[in-house]
Amino acid sequence: MMFMTRRRALLRAAAIGGALTLSSLYPSLLHAESDESGAQSESESESQSGSQSESGSQSESGSQSESGSQSSLPQPARSGIEHVVVLMMENRSFDHFLGWLPDANGKQAGLSYPDRAGHLQPTHHLAPDYQGCGFNDPDHSFEGGRVEYDNGRCDGWLRAGTNDVYSIGYYTQPDLAFLGQIAPRYATPDHYFAAILGPTFPNRIYQHAGQTDRLSNTFTPSTLPTIWDRLAAAGISRKYYFGDIPFLALWGAKYLPISHPYAEFLADAAAGTLPAVSYVDGEFLGELTGTGNDDHPHVDIRRGEHFMDQVYKAVTTGPGWKNTVLVINFDEWGGFFDHVPPTPGPTTPAERALGYTDGLRGFRVPCLVISPWSQGHRVPHAVYDHTSVLKMIEWRYGLAPLAVRDAAARNLAEVLDFAHPRLGAFQPVVPDVVPVPCADKGIAAGTPTPAVPLAGAAATTMDDEAAVWRGLQAQARTQGWAI
Repeated sequence: MMFMTRRRALLRAAAIGGALTLSSLYPSLLHAESDESGAQSESESESQSGSQSESGSQSESGSQSESGSQSSLPQPARSGIEHVVVLMMENRSFDHFLGWLPDANGKQAGLSYPDRAGHLQPTHHLAPDYQGCGFNDPDHSFEGGRVEYDNGRCDGWLRAGTNDVYSIGYYTQPDLAFLGQIAPRYATPDHYFAAILGPTFPNRIYQHAGQTDRLSNTFTPSTLPTIWDRLAAAGISRKYYFGDIPFLALWGAKYLPISHPYAEFLADAAAGTLPAVSYVDGEFLGELTGTGNDDHPHVDIRRGEHFMDQVYKAVTTGPGWKNTVLVINFDEWGGFFDHVPPTPGPTTPAERALGYTDGLRGFRVPCLVISPWSQGHRVPHAVYDHTSVLKMIEWRYGLAPLAVRDAAARNLAEVLDFAHPRLGAFQPVVPDVVPVPCADKGIAAGTPTPAVPLAGAAATTMDDEAAVWRGLQAQARTQGWAI
């Protein structure tokens, strides 16, 4: 019965879609000119205290000042945005995945980097190897990232941790069935950085909280306020959808009521019942064997392509598409090469007390902003990071910033062209593949799996990271999560 109801809803939406005019779908267009003078959000005025360091970091890309870009936006309530969906993938850099993108500041073939003996090794095409089972998982730790950064030279890829030539490999457009077709069709910034030059957990915490309370992958419970708290206080609808392990379990049972299995995201998108803000996560537990879909090595990247396409299709074919912004980003660079040095951003006193004193963002990562207002190939060159997603949510729903970084961040809504929405959405053909564990290929992926670390113990290798996910899973179960 539920399937038929949602199917009928989609058919009705398709039937009436051609009869609606753009002005009826986007009433904001009728008011855009008169609203421009009042377009600044409250959060913008609150961000001025942190804007100096932010604007300094943006000067390299030649971008506008934050206040100038904000004034070009419509009034938030009349923007037409009713749904923001954020899908965060894992551990790939911009050059590694999107260095081929036309008009972008990307590099792939023709680069070389010194190994530990000082010998130069060339960057190389990885396909048809889509997993990298025979290589080490590149170092993407707080410490290893700074070896790779090498005071801005960005040449330490073969000297960090146990890195090998996998870290300087890349994929080209034909290798990527989803990104290869969708990145050139929507706004794809080429100076979108991970929030912190560090591993998964600090960056994912940044995407929820606008700051971090750790520099490594630990499942010590967090008490940081998050975007979910801001949304709840404002009475804004919200849901977190997860694959196998809920990252929000890092906050204990606090967000259990808003958390739902991924299958419910697909159902909600089809029925047109997505909330105002949705976050979506893939499968984390498959990272160790290479059978997940989140793009973390040694997952087959073709599974990640299919997963992104599944989310994309759910959004773009659902009845809420005309009012939706889908952001697909990657939590951090994963230890893969990128030639653009990350810039610093403002940090909190608590972060500096942890040892995060340089404020360095992580290396660039892919970010696609998919919506009716972002169709057509364009590559924005301004500096963004994960807190720019928060800034867009805060702007749209009138929320106060969480910390200094999102207060000072550029608003990702800048990349949207509110005057020229286009409802049609290209639908690529992206085949799935049967996941094959690295061990079943006769190739070892990393070292033998260690025991689950104690709470507070940092993960330093791929196997340690998988153990941390298992630790978070065990912790979540004791808190009432049905996983």
